[in-house]
Amino acid sequence: MFTDSTDKYDPRDVERLQKDDALVEGYLTWRLYVVDDALKMIDDSFQWRKEFGLNDLTESSIPKWMFETGAVYLHGYDKEGNKLFWFKVKLHVKDAKTILDKKKYVAFWLERYAKKEPGMPLTVVFDMTESGLGNIDMDFVKYIINCFKVYYPKFLSKMIIVDMPWIMNAAWKIVKSWLGPEAISKLKFASRSEVQTFIDLEYLPPHMGGTDPFKYSYPPLPDDDFQTPICDNGPIVSEEETESKDGELESKDTLESSFNSEVAVKPKKVIFSFKSEDSDKGDTSTRTKGARKPVTTFKGALLDVSPAEELSFGSGETEKKSLIILSNVTKNQVAFKVRTTAPDKYRVKPSSSCCEPGASIDIVVSLHGGTASPQDRFLVMAAEMDNAGSQELAQFWKEVPKNKVMEHRLRCHVLESIKAAVSPLRDSPVETVTSGQQELSTASCFHGF
Repeated sequence: MFTDSTDKYDPRDVERLQKDDALVEGYLTWRLYVVDDALKMIDDSFQWRKEFGLNDLTESSIPKWMFETGAVYLHGYDKEGNKLFWFKVKLHVKDAKTILDKKKYVAFWLERYAKKEPGMPLTVVFDMTESGLGNIDMDFVKYIINCFKVYYPKFLSKMIIVDMPWIMNAAWKIVKSWLGPEAISKLKFASRSEVQTFIDLEYLPPHMGGTDPFKYSYPPLPDDDFQTPICDNGPIVSEEETESKDGELESKDTLESSFNSEVAVKPKKVIFSFKSEDSDKGDTSTRTKGARKPVTTFKGALLDVSPAEELSFGSGETEKKSLIILSNVTKNQVAFKVRTTAPDKYRVKPSSSCCEPGASIDIVVSLHGGTASPQDRFLVMAAEMDNAGSQELAQFWKEVPKNKVMEHRLRCHVLESIKAAVSPLRDSPVETVTSGQQELSTASCFHGF
């Protein structure tokens, strides 16, 4: 069905389908393993992807004013650690002239997140504050639903409608008929106070009773605030201190900007000659003792990263260390660094170094103070070396082109021993997929522009 269909589908999507078992599994499970239904869903999805040019859709393809409105954005996490996809409904204005661009805008956000955090679902939040019937465009609403019902299988954690005016009840009855049984169970209606059942105050805006100081602005696109972790004493510290002093602002800008690019493209072959982890190899077994060993692997363009998706931490003394293993799959040296959204909680050693061709490096992530949360994230950045000589790592990261940087994200899995204290509400379990298209935030109904 999907061979010799270059006129109908993008060949890149067909190739991904042939290689990615998790993507196929997603379509099958979403259609209850009825093969004909799954094939129809894939056909519809792939035609849509080609029509909208999903594989080539970039930030520059979208009119700047759409980003500037702040009507749609990703920010924060729910209590289960799912990323929040915010829709400010009051900012939507029905306009036939801009409907196609708006549809591409939503597709941009979904595709961007699907590529950045494979296997990690979204929680959609429709902020209905100060909205009314004039903010509803039913044609656009139906498109949004199809994005999650057809185009991105199994992508929804839950959809929370906050502070819905009673006058919109009739419209929501129509929307429910479009959603289907898979999504209906994930639909949650909440008042401003009830939404705190699903989302902690730190990720709720003040008008919902929260304490989140976040204010949307563009550019850049909002994203996770990854920061330099605190290192244990060791040979990497002096290098990391140099980087943090000279390049912290640059590093943050680089992170924010590089989130807009895809996984690294390999640059020309080079040989890099500065110090690696050799001086630390003697105590590797001591450093890694007691650390939880990974059992899954993400196959990257520059590095294989183990584990593939998440680091696990608990409250017991034997549950406070997890191991990240980076394996260089190139013929050149690869620089890497690890960032986290919770730098005060975790110690990372080494947090920045380089890896020889064909070699592997063990990185120990330790929980020090505070409690692990499913909202915590880790970012592994890697770039192939590009200049022979004695260049320092800090200088290398300042100069490396953003499109040459590979990024892979890991989230935090809270072990059962402390999960009850961290995430008491579990009405919508997170389902994890190792690679490929996933369950990007699903079934939105109202779009805010």
